[in-house]
Amino acid sequence: MENQVEATEEALQLLKEIVAEHGPVIFHQSGGCCDGSSPMCYAEGDLIITDHDVLMGDINGSPFYIGGAQYEAWKHTRLIIDAIEGGGGMFSLDNGRGKRFLTRSDICITD
Repeated sequence: MENQVEATEEALQLLKEIVAEHGPVIFHQSGGCCDGSSPMCYAEGDLIITDHDVLMGDINGSPFYIGGAQYEAWKHTRLIIDAIEGGGGMFSLDNGRGKRFLTRSDICITD
């Protein structure tokens, strides 16, 4: 599997803080509206990954999944996870920290 996910230094720092507090985590981005359009960060085991979810890669060993329908639209895209000021998703571990994860993207060149 080619890792189609990378992270900015700001995102890596936020992830480090969250892992120090909660242990291993996973990311999931489902698409849709509201919180589903942002990368959500969960403690490992707190979210059931289904057959419809696609592993896009990892961020420092934390797996990053995307919903199957969204994957079809983004499968030729490299996801760049950043952290910016603001509130995280309601159920995401970045919530309440004054920073939240944000997905940026670049088109991947394929042969």
